[in-house]
Amino acid sequence: MADENMKISMADGDMLKDSISLISDLINETNLHVKKDGLEIVAMDPANVAMVVLKLKIGMFTEYDAGNEFSIGLNLSNLKQILKRMKSKDVVHMKCADNMFHLSYRDSSKIRDFKLPTINIEEKNATLPNLSFKAVIVTNSDMLASAIEDIEVVGESATFNATDNKFLIMAEGDLNQAKVEMRKDDLTKITLTDVKEVKSKFSIEYLKKFIQASKLSETVKINLGSNYPLRLDYETENLELSFILAPRVED
Repeated sequence: MADENMKISMADGDMLKDSISLISDLINETNLHVKKDGLEIVAMDPANVAMVVLKLKIGMFTEYDAGNEFSIGLNLSNLKQILKRMKSKDVVHMKCADNMFHLSYRDSSKIRDFKLPTINIEEKNATLPNLSFKAVIVTNSDMLASAIEDIEVVGESATFNATDNKFLIMAEGDLNQAKVEMRKDDLTKITLTDVKEVKSKFSIEYLKKFIQASKLSETVKINLGSNYPLRLDYETENLELSFILAPRVED
């Protein structure tokens, strides 16, 4: 049940707009959890292949009075269209009333108000899994995005292979092959735990959606195992965005 005493404002809504735009490519409807320490989304895609976790921390907001913690069911495609109308100098105000989610954009000369109906959404399997990764790679997010775009021209799936001194992303087509190698250096940190190598294969279709988050964070943490889910973590001072993707297990 929405708390109609909620009052939330931000002076810069670009991260809200960009993160919702990214998530809406994976998930159409979800609950926005209004918590004491910020806004949160935890949701599975309809195919149960990928999960997204978004946390907008309280430091992002100029005013944050959530009242009691609650959840707002929203259609993200509709929310995305409303957020597109936000201008860079707008101060953004959010509230709930009469089963509607209100967004107000204000600048020095005008106020623009939008209303979006809230919906009842029964969350299924939207609990963050307890995963233990054997390899962690921290690198430049644009470099990862470029690598995925390189191998996309060859195949539909990408193999991630990490050893102690290098991280490989590879793809194979009927005749073609592509490989991008990132060596362990000041730009790419690689940490392996109790193993010498990990290797997993993932859908490029999903990876292409994930890597759009490079606009939000300069770095990305790549968490891996062998034939194990992938988790990509993009983080800034006031935002955390994670994607979890099931592997394509070889026969």
